[in-house]
Amino acid sequence: MDKHPLQLTVNGRRHSVAVAHRKTLADTLREDCGLTGTHVGCEHGVCGACTVIVDGETVRSCLMFAHQAQGLAVRTVEGLAEGEKLHVLQEAFMEHHALQCGFCTPGFLMLVVGAFERDPDIADAELIEILSSNLCRCTGYQNIIKAVRSVAGKLRVSPNQT
Repeated sequence: MDKHPLQLTVNGRRHSVAVAHRKTLADTLREDCGLTGTHVGCEHGVCGACTVIVDGETVRSCLMFAHQAQGLAVRTVEGLAEGEKLHVLQEAFMEHHALQCGFCTPGFLMLVVGAFERDPDIADAELIEILSSNLCRCTGYQNIIKAVRSVAGKLRVSPNQT
């Protein structure tokens, strides 16, 4: 399979890679950029484990070709923390036991951050609907909802700092 050069900007850092035209963004992030926080579950865009933010929009990176992200700003779960300091949402997930196996967690984190960045005043009912678009087999969602609700005010106050 022919590989073609590609320039990606992920979490503010430039990555020069060579990938096949049909390689997904999810696989490129993991295999070529070394960012394994983006998980690949169903590979059909259903589970949400691969959710990242591309130019301010949440996307299922298993459904996007890496070449489609050239020239766009990609953010992954690795871009949430600032060094050793976790993002307020990551801390809330730990505090409220919103993760068990942790496989779905990066997708939920990016989904929520993206939702609050698009609409800092997102209604609770809409937030629950958005959360239901990602799958979790361990938590039963209640602790995820509690974690998000616990920091919603902080995310509303400073959406651009998430």
